[in-house]
Amino acid sequence: VQLVESGGALVQPGGSLKLSCAASGFTFSSTTMSWARQAPGKGLEWVSGIYRGGTTVYANSVKGRFTISRDNSKNTLYLQMDSLKPEDTAVYYCALAGPRNIVGLISQLSNYDYWGQGTQVTVSS
Repeated sequence: VQLVESGGALVQPGGSLKLSCAASGFTFSSTTMSWARQAPGKGLEWVSGIYRGGTTVYANSVKGRFTISRDNSKNTLYLQMDSLKPEDTAVYYCALAGPRNIVGLISQLSNYDYWGQGTQVTVSS
């Protein structure tokens, strides 16, 4: 299993950014995936997840501003981030859930068995 994030950058408050996570080594279309982030000096925070059927879930802190999506033909997970705030500054990770039923538990980080190396997003003027 390999997960490789990209797209992180320095962006001004109010700006937009789109992160990508290229996946390989497993059947991408059959999996539940999520994005999580870790801000400086803080713990890992779940951000958004997408079930294999396409249903999406968001943390309250990003709801209405972030959009998670997946392209099964490209084995790629995305996170479109709009109206970015300084508090969105963090290293963003994509994660693959283990082979178990996590309906209703998508936000629990312990359900994820594989993680990418992360991509830095900095929101600052």
